Amino acid sequence: MKNFIIICIFSILGVSGIYAQNNDEMKKWMDYMTPGKEHQEMADMTGDWDAVNLLWMDPAGEPTKAVGNIKIEMILGGRYQHMTMESVVMGMPYSGAGLTGFDNAKKVFVSTYIDNMGTGIMYSEGTYDKDAGGIVFKGKEVDPVTGNDMQFKEVYKIIDKNKFIMEMYNVENGKEFKSMEMTCTRK
Repeated sequence: MKNFIIICIFSILGVSGIYAQNNDEMKKWMDYMTPGKEHQEMADMTGDWDAVNLLWMDPAGEPTKAVGNIKIEMILGGRYQHMTMESVVMGMPYSGAGLTGFDNAKKVFVSTYIDNMGTGIMYSEGTYDKDAGGIVFKGKEVDPVTGNDMQFKEVYKIIDKNKFIMEMYNVENGKEFKSMEMTCTRK
């Protein structure tokens, strides 16, 4: 059994490319898999948070307000930030989960998000934007009305160690409108 496990591990490593042929390849794999400063910045957000959401269904309308709880933790040796959220949105129980990482090879933040208000997965990539004051993610999700992909933008602003703000914008015909603003305060 022990030999079978060792063979399986070497097979997985060989398939994924970690079984490098030379020191340069091995160094690149080690750099790719080693958490860096971006991962530590994500880890600094670990904890429990109160969230206040403002949601706009119509860009010209008044937002609806929802409050919730967020839990953030690092997983897989500090490589990924796992976030869960519980709230009540428009009178319905809301649960969501996100996974964010920093891809050392691509030099971008990557993010996925799922919730109980749909069956799709949001995917985005982002970089730090000094002018925006945070990490700007751009991605797509499905529009359940049309079945087509819909572009979105998210801006994460770390105010200090106890507060962050996430703004979400829908992008239609090249124009953005704010659809959500979430202000989170550490408990």
